[in-house]
Amino acid sequence: MDILNLDELEVIEVKENEHDYLIKVESSPPFYCTYKGCYGTDFIKFGSKEVLYMDLPIHAKRVGVLFKQQRYKCKECERTFRYTPYCFDDKRYMTVRLRNYIEEQSIKSNKTFVSIAEEIGLVEKTVRDVFSDYVSKLENKYEFETPRFLGIDEIHILKRPRGILTNIKERTILDLLNNRNKSTIEKYLSNLPNKNNVECVSIDMWKPYKDAVEKHLPNSEIIVDKFHVVRMANNALDRVRKDLKSSLSRKERLTLKNDRFILFKRNSELKPQERIFLDYWTNNFNNLGTAYKLKEDFFDIYNSPNEYIAKQKYEDWLSNITDDVLYAYEPLITAMQNWNTEVFNYFSYRVTNAYTESLNNLIRVINRMGRGYSFDVLRAKILFSKGIRKVKRPKYSISTFEKVMDMPPNLMVSENLNIDYGADITTIIQKIEEGAL
Repeated sequence: MDILNLDELEVIEVKENEHDYLIKVESSPPFYCTYKGCYGTDFIKFGSKEVLYMDLPIHAKRVGVLFKQQRYKCKECERTFRYTPYCFDDKRYMTVRLRNYIEEQSIKSNKTFVSIAEEIGLVEKTVRDVFSDYVSKLENKYEFETPRFLGIDEIHILKRPRGILTNIKERTILDLLNNRNKSTIEKYLSNLPNKNNVECVSIDMWKPYKDAVEKHLPNSEIIVDKFHVVRMANNALDRVRKDLKSSLSRKERLTLKNDRFILFKRNSELKPQERIFLDYWTNNFNNLGTAYKLKEDFFDIYNSPNEYIAKQKYEDWLSNITDDVLYAYEPLITAMQNWNTEVFNYFSYRVTNAYTESLNNLIRVINRMGRGYSFDVLRAKILFSKGIRKVKRPKYSISTFEKVMDMPPNLMVSENLNIDYGADITTIIQKIEEGAL
């Protein structure tokens, strides 16, 4: 019985113990010289050696394939060569199907490199190297469409801030970077294809992002993401709230129960009962009432129809800050001074990382999934798992039709014509929640 089911090999002997199989095999003579490609069967045997390749487990036992590798001399070119059947991967000394299995398991399953290595009889480093080669192959395969609206942000994965590049319009992830250092961002942007496609870049108020964009995408406008600005207004209100509560007695503090939840709500979203609580707090604690109004007025700036009116509203907002809460709003005021142009660019483009809430959900589910994984594995799962990429067919056109018809028959349905926008954030979250990643 052919226990291996590999057409290129002939099984000579099968040995078995409690944990492993050792299968000795030979192959038929080659049809061509692998040195110069000479065709024919006129090859002279020139010695042999045994080479051990690992294969997929059989009956839950590790499998080693001991291949008698024949050396030949070609009479036509008078060169010697060793013949290796296509079913073997000489780089990793394993069968191609085992390499494919490792690639699939490292991305698709919840197994660690250690568990995969133990299952198939390899050392962890070999599994890790196969994974690295596979990721490099996938990165070359997927060429995403450079977006008009590029987002640069950070998310905390495995207790460290990581850089994340996104297509804002399509709500997709282009890449995850190991860190958010200036050199890392610059390296990524320097290699970005079709840079002129980028009209604007949305960032938070992190100067290395700004420096990197100005250097490598000089023709794009920089916009400070709306979420990061208004969050500072919430932070200022929260500081006033905390300082107030620390000065009150225990009984007085009880009257402010659930205060943070209600204070952070927009006034228009308050329920009747919440509005009663808010009116009580703002009428009895003047500085809290002032801070809340300042927060609401600052949010309203982003409802302005254009940049001119937005700037007018901001100047009015500044004039209404009283001395008793000024200390809390100083970080926001300083940020507005330092990033004035980039903040108000929003009103020309109306570009914002609207998927911020989705990113927060993504952080939560990734960190839950990430126990036992390295960042590289998580990145590969997020970017390259099956069904993750947001890919669209190009619009029907004569030029596209003719381009396909001009291709060789084996490439007639080439995936390269499709438009790849990156990894879809919503799909990633859904697959992690379902345990599919």
